[in-house]
Amino acid sequence: MNIIGITGSSGAGKTTLSKILSERNDVKIIDADKVVREMSVPGCEYLEKIKETFGQEVILEDGNLNRKLLADKIYNNNEALEKLNKLTFKYVLEEILNQIKKIKELKETEIIIIDAPLLFESGLEKYCNYVIALIADKELKIERICQRDNIDEKVAKSRLNIQHEDSYYTEKADFVINNSRNCNLKLEIEKLLKKF
Repeated sequence: MNIIGITGSSGAGKTTLSKILSERNDVKIIDADKVVREMSVPGCEYLEKIKETFGQEVILEDGNLNRKLLADKIYNNNEALEKLNKLTFKYVLEEILNQIKKIKELKETEIIIIDAPLLFESGLEKYCNYVIALIADKELKIERICQRDNIDEKVAKSRLNIQHEDSYYTEKADFVINNSRNCNLKLEIEKLLKKF
């Protein structure tokens, strides 16, 4: 069984690639962003730690996380971002390793995909047999972020500007897919999977 990490900056196409892979019977996907969302609900230790770190104001009246306020707090504030990442990595890593263990025990799949934008920063790459980095032209990434999140270009640019350049991913990954306009993502991933 191979564990493959998929990473890259926002708008590179990780979600699209995960959707393509999820159609295969021999693949199980672990989406790190989804894991974070599932741990950000009332009663979860992770949410309690966020409240302790960033204050009651980041919690909505219904007890859920005020994602927008938390995002405002960490954007352009490296110290706050570092605090959040440290917390998140601890809990996400734990949960993802639990999920890998459960999937392995079932013996129903050949490949486990970990879709994680912060794969390297969290140390998850150590648990992967291979890492695939997705890259794309900056203009195209901005366009995709605007469409996906229904935001304007200025906001999308500011989000992208606090993330790593593509070179960060290409230097560390085992394989790179350039997911630009003329890329057939399905074909590219099929070619790579044959290598594994």
